[in-house]
Order: sequence, then C-alpha cells, then structure tokens
Amino acid sequence: MTLELNKIKLNEYPVQTHEKIRYADMDRQGHVNNALFSTFIETGRIEILRDQKLNHLISQSEFVIAHLSMHFIEEIEWPGTVEIGTAILSFGNSSLKLIQSIYQNNRLKATAESVIVQVDVLSKKSKPLSSDLKNELSTYMFHK
Repeated sequence: MTLELNKIKLNEYPVQTHEKIRYADMDRQGHVNNALFSTFIETGRIEILRDQKLNHLISQSEFVIAHLSMHFIEEIEWPGTVEIGTAILSFGNSSLKLIQSIYQNNRLKATAESVIVQVDVLSKKSKPLSSDLKNELSTYMFHK
C-alpha cells in the first residue's frame, strides 16, 4: 500500500504546530518564497527530535537529515499562519522516516518526506536507535 500524503488531513498527524508568516518571507511575486517551506517543516521536525523526554535516550547523539523530498502544491500567502503536521512513518536501524504536510487556511500547500539518521557526536557515524528510543518515538507514529 502506498501512502498518499495529499490525502492526509492535519488532524490525522500526531504532531501539529504552526508558524506565523512574516512580511519578509515573501518573494517578488508576492507569495512566500519556496525556500521557507523547508523552514516550516523544520519546525515540525524539531517538535519530535527535540522533545525533552528524549534527552536521556540520545546522549552523545544528534540527528541529521540524510534525505529530503518536497512536493509543492500551492502558494502560501502573507499575511497569516501555516500549520504543519508531522509523523514518523517507519524506523530503520539508525534512522526514521518522517512524513509532513503544510497547510494554510485548511488547504494543503506542500508535503515532504525525509529520512533522519542518528549519528554519534564523536565519530560522526550512524548510531543504531535503541529500543527504548524507538519505544518513546512510537508515540509519533502515523496511524491510519
């Protein structure tokens, strides 16, 4: 079964957050610059990866983006806010796959998929996700 990100509603994501659009975010065409879409999904990603309850489980580790794919659907306009939905789709040995969507006024504006890898701070090599960490992160799994 292939997951169709464009069919997921904001309230189906386990993590939902928002960003206020600034006047400075606009480009010459009068809509939000596409570069900002990555910043919006970063906001959602950080809601999971910087969750304080994970601190003791990720000692001497950090998360890096190994892959990011984004699909632009509609322009985002100023003024206003965007809502970002984020979920974990799956776990690998040292990675997790995130799915995300950006909405404005209940309209889907973009979708993204990313692979995030846990790396050891000292060696900068991938580090397996512990079963305890996977268990904590499982609260952010997408369930349809």
